[in-house]
Amino acid sequence: MKRRALLRHLTAMDCELVREGGNHSWWRNRRSNKRSAVPRHQEIHDLLAKKICQDLGIADP
Repeated sequence: MKRRALLRHLTAMDCELVREGGNHSWWRNRRSNKRSAVPRHQEIHDLLAKKICQDLGIADP
């Protein structure tokens, strides 16, 4: 999955960017206040995308 598509999904599911780290971007779910790191790769493996969504408590992309 492309990183850009995952970020669009996170934004649509009411998540927000908290901060930019060295190699990752930290995202937070506004409703549940759960956080997860999203790596800065152009291509993100589907299993990792599912794990990020599970960590944030949202539906899989």
